[in-house]
Amino acid sequence: MEENLFRDLTVLSLEQATVVPYLTYRLVQDGMEVIRLESPDKGDPNRYIGDKFLEEQGMNTYFLPINAGKKAITLNLAEPRGQELLKELIVKLKVDIFITNQLPKNYKKLGIDYGALSAVKNDIIWLGISGFGPQVDEVAYDPVLQARGGLMELTGERNGVPVVTGIPLADMGTSEHGYGLLIKALYKRLKTGAGSEINLSMFESTVSWLTVPISLTESFNKHISRRGNTHEFFAPVSVYPTSDGYVYIAVGNDRQWESVAGIPAFRSLAREEYRLNAGRIADVDNLNQAMEQVTRTFTTDQLIAIFNEARVAISKVKSIQEVLQEPLVQQKLLSASDKQSGLKLTMAPPPYLTPYLESVSKELRFPPRMGEDNDEIYGQQLALPPEELALLRERKII
Repeated sequence: MEENLFRDLTVLSLEQATVVPYLTYRLVQDGMEVIRLESPDKGDPNRYIGDKFLEEQGMNTYFLPINAGKKAITLNLAEPRGQELLKELIVKLKVDIFITNQLPKNYKKLGIDYGALSAVKNDIIWLGISGFGPQVDEVAYDPVLQARGGLMELTGERNGVPVVTGIPLADMGTSEHGYGLLIKALYKRLKTGAGSEINLSMFESTVSWLTVPISLTESFNKHISRRGNTHEFFAPVSVYPTSDGYVYIAVGNDRQWESVAGIPAFRSLAREEYRLNAGRIADVDNLNQAMEQVTRTFTTDQLIAIFNEARVAISKVKSIQEVLQEPLVQQKLLSASDKQSGLKLTMAPPPYLTPYLESVSKELRFPPRMGEDNDEIYGQQLALPPEELALLRERKII
């Protein structure tokens, strides 16, 4: 088995919502120890979103999926003693990576800026994720970034209203960019011994996905907007009705179209004007209507068998329940079991089954309750005496 290279790394994360929690969840899957920091008064607002399945405060269903495998402590960074404790944590836990998605204007106020933390550990890797970078304190949420960053303009029916994507792509896309930057920073530290300060803008991350739309708009004066399920450059590519559902068919080149036109039920479309992709694109609306007239006479399974034999890409449009039945998904689902309630939590498969996930049989620690690890971290690792812990709790510093 490949060696787990990340097992000795410690991440301290002042995190909330989605963008940083998903990033640190990815680091958990590499085997890093992730400790999430939260304010002792209420903590991460996402703890209170979704169903209250466990019938306890701060463990609602929306919070659970991307927080498994982590530890959780509370710390009031508005208090001087809280900021002192943060520095003690950085030093005594030998923190390798510090991450936050606080507003940049709060960095110095809370004592979490790179200058303050690198002063106590000069090789620390510091990552601040914010809506628009450290020079802008504007609040941003995923749908706002999708709207401002062009994703909504590209999503939805051609003559319909703009639509948000089905997953929070501005959040999770930034998480993935942050993941890559952290791995680069770890390599830099390995080669040079130096830490890093990384400021990542969610807006810039979002706009960076607009590779083709920006080039075509700015360089070639094209108007790029939403097209529903069709493709800008290939046809036929769309969702088509069947007698019992929907399929997505993607014809990627003229050879594949020749295969489609050779299927007996589709031979009426074997026209000279459709022989090349440019001709199909020029008449895409009529082509798709003709395709639909044929596809709706078959069941989904019949069409999939026909197109697979023709070696043309096709898929049923599946529900989440159906996706869960896919053998490739079933084999790699992650799980976490709660000793307190007996609940078994099933989580999405990782993008890559890491050596660490293999070593723990894809079973992660159950998402932590607020301050669940205060006694271990403060009492054992920082060696604070019980009476001081009691006083810190009384003063709401932890």
